[in-house]
Amino acid sequence: MKIEFLGTAGAMTTPRPLCTCDVCKEAREKGVPFSRLGPSIFIHGPNLLIDTPEEITVQINRSSLNQINGILYSHWHPDHVMGIRVIESITADWIHHPEHPEAINVYLPEQVKKDFATYIGTDKHLTHLERQGYARVVQLQDDDRISVDEVMIQPIRLAEEYVYAYLLDNGSKKGLIAMDELNNWQPSEQLKEVDIAILPTGVFEYHPISGERKIQADHPVLKEEATFEETIKIIDQLKAKKVILTHIEEADQLGYLELKKIATYYNNKGYNIGFAYDTYKVSV
Repeated sequence: MKIEFLGTAGAMTTPRPLCTCDVCKEAREKGVPFSRLGPSIFIHGPNLLIDTPEEITVQINRSSLNQINGILYSHWHPDHVMGIRVIESITADWIHHPEHPEAINVYLPEQVKKDFATYIGTDKHLTHLERQGYARVVQLQDDDRISVDEVMIQPIRLAEEYVYAYLLDNGSKKGLIAMDELNNWQPSEQLKEVDIAILPTGVFEYHPISGERKIQADHPVLKEEATFEETIKIIDQLKAKKVILTHIEEADQLGYLELKKIATYYNNKGYNIGFAYDTYKVSV
């Protein structure tokens, strides 16, 4: 398996629209790897896309992928689903207008399916795409496993019950991909010592090297989001052979080069951590 990071931002892209901070200015001037679009990952082999942020068409057009066999969704949040119309953009062929277009499988874990029917009209949008023949919804129960091109895929419900990670197993290698929301999560024994774990970075309450407080203690985000320190504790529990961190928020005010320094700091302490950037590819 090869994993390609199409977008590595969190809820806010880098640069953030109209922002004039140093991190955003650098991102505008230099582009990738300093700039980041919304969260999305592609798994080569089974050719599966995980999540469709608003910028997904830009991400796909600059990527190395040439076929999508299915889409997995981690949860309903807007930064992960608002580009869902890409299904029509890929499947609809207005030039040749086939009578039966090749529908894309859209895999929805149990709670994601329910939430799509509740929030931001996602279910109605997906129903429209199904009626047009562009999408085929496949609902996954929490204990289901599906096989796509000889890769076994299992949804893993996290402690925040509306969000899922995915465990991938091709028979020789295992990978865990969690797109967001690690709050209060304790990984099971089944998930430990995987070959690669892809995790959300978490917000930086403190700078990992200097110890400088980066978020005020009473900020509401600390009640809603896992911190980087909490992510490190999960990494300690997982004992994965390699860890790649993504979902990096513009508000953390840490640019590409500063994140490289933080990775080096932790790797000198015995970790095997890297920070993803848009277009980054890693083989498992």
